[in-house]
Amino acid sequence: MAAALSCAFSCNHYQRKCKLVTPCCNKIYTCRFCHDEQESHTLNRKAVKEVVCMVCGERQDVRYNCYSCEVKFGKYYCLECNLFDDEDKGQFHCEGCGICRVGGGDNFFHCDVCNMCLSIGMLGNHKCVENRSHTDCPICMEDMHSSRSNLHIPKCGHLLHETCFQNMDKAGHKLCPICKDSFKV
Repeated sequence: MAAALSCAFSCNHYQRKCKLVTPCCNKIYTCRFCHDEQESHTLNRKAVKEVVCMVCGERQDVRYNCYSCEVKFGKYYCLECNLFDDEDKGQFHCEGCGICRVGGGDNFFHCDVCNMCLSIGMLGNHKCVENRSHTDCPICMEDMHSSRSNLHIPKCGHLLHETCFQNMDKAGHKLCPICKDSFKV
């Protein structure tokens, strides 16, 4: 019964108990990714000012619980990013990045030069590239700063999606697409 109830409050991206009222088109979507998949524009999640409770249907200002039925919209919530999620993914808000990340805040640090969160294992052991993640993946052209995909940092310091790197490697491409340095260590 709990699994059926959980599925009723979810989309392909999140489990939550509220929907977002999108200020850009005044439509209601479960999350920004659902919005972006259906619309010809992207949703600025920080511009969202209203949510709709999925339990009682009450439309209200963004908050962590419903003011009518008092259900908590997500076990994790960030009112700065308007992110609500019932699934534990080790979510944390990074002030430096200005967005929520997954994987546990204790497992990452924010590099002010790279301007992104990096694995704690890279602390003092990485090549800084200014604003490293504020660019598109050189393979698939998706924004990397807000990407939900894992990222790969080769020894040259440039950034690409892990899956894009793996696909290049499988295809026999062994050079960074930006600087042409070898991916070999």
